[in-house]
Amino acid sequence: MSIMDIYENSAGRERIAPGPYLKRHQDVGETALISAQNLSKRYGNSSDIFSNLNVQISSGETVALIGSNGAGKSTLLKCLIGLLPHSAGSVSVFDETFTSAPNAAQARKIRSEIGFVFQKHCLVSRATALTNVVHGLLGRQGSWRGWHQMIATTSWRNQALEALDSVNLIHKANERVDQLSGGQAQRVAIARALVRKPKLFIADEPAASLDPKSGHDVMQRFVDLAKANNITLMFTSHNMQHALQYADRIIALKAGHILLDQKSDDLTAQDLKVVFDG
Repeated sequence: MSIMDIYENSAGRERIAPGPYLKRHQDVGETALISAQNLSKRYGNSSDIFSNLNVQISSGETVALIGSNGAGKSTLLKCLIGLLPHSAGSVSVFDETFTSAPNAAQARKIRSEIGFVFQKHCLVSRATALTNVVHGLLGRQGSWRGWHQMIATTSWRNQALEALDSVNLIHKANERVDQLSGGQAQRVAIARALVRKPKLFIADEPAASLDPKSGHDVMQRFVDLAKANNITLMFTSHNMQHALQYADRIIALKAGHILLDQKSDDLTAQDLKVVFDG
């Protein structure tokens, strides 16, 4: 059965176990996706938000970046992928190395390999779920067709439907996202990131605006999709349970430095309390 057959016959039904989304190609010998040396960030003449950080993210890892409000989690995440310029040190992402900030060509290459998911879903509320997922293909050649599913190519539309099927929402393809629950809307955002077939998922507090059950459902699906498709995942969180349950590794920031960087299997909730104390 084709994806179009599933789509056309899915009204009112939710598939329990959708097949995994098409796997992206994984280059032989691919290891470190991100490497940062002596990384520092400050704004103007203020004190450092963080300083002299050394971070390496390997291909296929799921990494939780935790810390209290103001610890610099989101800032570090953005510096590691060149969305914010850093003040000192160097960063290498997908073999593109830069100091301060990537040049225009590097930035285009880096961003083309990343799927983004944010706490606020950043969806077009009056557009359908399918159109929002097609938006994930904006920036590709012929990307004007990505503004709406009705003008998208058949290939793009099918890719978007496959992505929605992977998050178990193909039956909601033609519904406006402002009619969806918070958890469903976040799953649409994940599908929009997935349709890009990225090497890296970046998620900034992806479950923070959701109730506990929806938050766990979204995180489980997010991690499962990343593993099934060989996508490295980095997410920020205040939720220690999410960090322990869904990440392979936890990096904790405190007072501008890395307080711990360990496998989640070696940590407990009690170990992580020190990150938020004081």
